[in-house]
Amino acid sequence: MPDVVAYLALGSNLGDRRALLDNAVVKLRASPATHAIRVSSYYETEPVGGPPGQAKYLNAVAEVCTSLDATAFFRILQAIETDLGRVRAERFGPRTIDIDLLLFGHAIVNTEDLIVPHPRMHERRFVLEPLAEIAPLAVHPQLQSTAKDLLEQLTQTIPSLELAGRNAVVTGSTSGIGRAIALALAQSGANVIVHGRRSEHAVQHAAAECKQSGVEALGLLADLRDEGQCGSFFERAVRRFSNLDIWINCAGADTLTGDAAKWTFERKLHELWAVDVRGTIQLSRAVGAHMKTYGRGVILNLGWDQAETGMEGDSGQLFGACKGAVMAFTKSLAIELAPTVRVNCLAPGWIRTAWGEHASETWQKRVLSETPLARWGTPEDVAAAACWLVSPAAQFITGQIIRINGGAVCG
Repeated sequence: MPDVVAYLALGSNLGDRRALLDNAVVKLRASPATHAIRVSSYYETEPVGGPPGQAKYLNAVAEVCTSLDATAFFRILQAIETDLGRVRAERFGPRTIDIDLLLFGHAIVNTEDLIVPHPRMHERRFVLEPLAEIAPLAVHPQLQSTAKDLLEQLTQTIPSLELAGRNAVVTGSTSGIGRAIALALAQSGANVIVHGRRSEHAVQHAAAECKQSGVEALGLLADLRDEGQCGSFFERAVRRFSNLDIWINCAGADTLTGDAAKWTFERKLHELWAVDVRGTIQLSRAVGAHMKTYGRGVILNLGWDQAETGMEGDSGQLFGACKGAVMAFTKSLAIELAPTVRVNCLAPGWIRTAWGEHASETWQKRVLSETPLARWGTPEDVAAAACWLVSPAAQFITGQIIRINGGAVCG
């Protein structure tokens, strides 16, 4: 095959970091399948995710020409990692060397072992900064944005939406759409309560990320399947911010990945109904009554763009029923709480969260064929819409279902 230009992210936070990055470059240059290598400056950065107490990383990006296909090239990268002492023990844990394949020409690859473009590259400053240094016009084939533009989007705060000093709660905000919304609100100046279900570390890490924007942030754990914990979570939030301005219900049961994907239909329905429906309804009613007494507020729920039109399969039935209930409830609550409190619902389409990152090639093709903008949506796409909807800029909008789906026609 003709030579392909690939871009690699290099990182190390164990041992002699500079020497390890240097040695990785030497091994790349020595490989008969690679040539014309350029390397960015080295950047020292704080670790993102993983266990607490890690040392800082040294990061760089390399541009490499290769005659191999993506899978064969990826195997060479893994071999170099092994040669330099990489041990894959803990996700996002410390490592002697990490070599991620960011871009491989204009290829889009999604296999069990390899996803290209790297699914989180657009979220990582420590990747985009060195990439933009050596290849500012390198194009992300799914987002159709250059490295320079992606870096600018990441470093710019959300345009002023008059959210500075507002107090917000975002449930389900340790990952995915919820995390993106919490970070975007913080970047817009809002104080944020971050919520998680299981991991104290995850919820505190997300809160720490929000604090980097110079706002107040607090992480709280609660299992929203439990009615009692829903109530106590609301009470703790009110104790922290008596004047709640924004409440966003992002928490949802994951029945698509991990062990839950193997559950029976009945068990999945029970889980989704407890978290996505009952939890949303219970919290929204409590929050709505509080906001109405206080005199203002905005509630935002999460639906699904295909809930009203339907989709084949168990997942279509499950999410259609549960998210459809949330969407119908949103409209009724909006009428109940008007004119004091606005209530709307975002209905995301194909958003590249945990399931999307590992979806089969068949699903990848289906997503592109059903989406006029011809790409997966990102959590940041949803977050941008959420920030606008809860801002004064959307003050004449309530009781609406806003689809964030790249133009897909759903009824």
